[in-house]
Amino acid sequence: MNYDLIPSPCFVLEEAKLKRNLQLLRDVQDQAGVEIICALKGYAMFSTFPILKNYLAGATASSVHEARLINEEWGTKAHSYVPAIREDEIDELIDRSAYLTFNSWRQFEKFGAKAAAAGVSVGIRINPQYSEVATDLYNPCVPGSRLGVIRAGLPDQLPAEIEGLHFHTLCENDSHTLERTLEHVEQRFSDLLMQVKWLNMGGGHLITRADYDPAHLVQVLKNFKAKFPHLKITLEPGSAVGWQTGVLVSTVLDVIDAQGIPVAMLDTSFAAHMPDTLEMPYKPRILGADQDPVPGKPTYRMGGTTCLAGDYMGDYSFDRELQEGDRIILDDMIHYTMVKTTTFNGVNLPSIGIWREDDTFELIRSYGYESYRDRLS
Repeated sequence: MNYDLIPSPCFVLEEAKLKRNLQLLRDVQDQAGVEIICALKGYAMFSTFPILKNYLAGATASSVHEARLINEEWGTKAHSYVPAIREDEIDELIDRSAYLTFNSWRQFEKFGAKAAAAGVSVGIRINPQYSEVATDLYNPCVPGSRLGVIRAGLPDQLPAEIEGLHFHTLCENDSHTLERTLEHVEQRFSDLLMQVKWLNMGGGHLITRADYDPAHLVQVLKNFKAKFPHLKITLEPGSAVGWQTGVLVSTVLDVIDAQGIPVAMLDTSFAAHMPDTLEMPYKPRILGADQDPVPGKPTYRMGGTTCLAGDYMGDYSFDRELQEGDRIILDDMIHYTMVKTTTFNGVNLPSIGIWREDDTFELIRSYGYESYRDRLS
């Protein structure tokens, strides 16, 4: 990739890498006899939906706006799950959805019959009370979780309106984690699985990670389908679609001495443009840099452009001293990054572009003052 052709800051998706991921997902989908759909909460780059439609079975929404984006840009109705649905949004959500999963029994009682009468396939989210997600912020099964209904909260006989069950307990996990999770799902909900038509296994399946074992996933899914052959199985990964498909290009604006610590001040922000790096937290890879300090090499903390004191990431070592104008390329910044950007401090949003398969760059979108102003009043 020729970074000199790219504005800064800018998210750049590599088309060839996206198609590589999608081909793998389609292979798993075909071999296992399941549906894999795209979760917009992790990947919502709608300029690439025409590509995704050639590989995946649809898309899932967690809000009315995501459902509308699926309708308008994908051209299909959404698989929808919203933790708490507003009275003034239910009609639009029903209209925009082919499947609608309710988070609580109360929400099902309130809206389920209406959705079913409109021809929507209705489901309920279950909580198997088992998850291997280490970070509580991303763990939907921690004690007191508001997401899903535990077995004790469901009747032995489901109402006719409920056609499916939905669980989502993974986060960047492998197929062995899913296998262990399914044991708990069966243990608690096998009687209810016999009463429904479909099971949505949610997201968090990092199928496109290099060390993931797709063949094992296919076998896990086949084994489960053998026990419940009447069930339509759906997976809805977000990270797996955009995993390792692109970068965030940034530029060094200044190099300062922060009480003995060299800091490279960037034209992008960890807090506003890469919030997962602080929330998870994790240290993003910088191309051409050592991820940990190396004695004897120029070492820098990366400083974000907002005035939040904690808007930084460190420390990285480089082969030479950094100068104003140097490009800093933050790797794997497509999934769960573009969807979370903010204009905190009035900082401008990064542009969005695609590095095409023919080695040309296409600028898809750039932002300005209006993007900041129009979020306020």
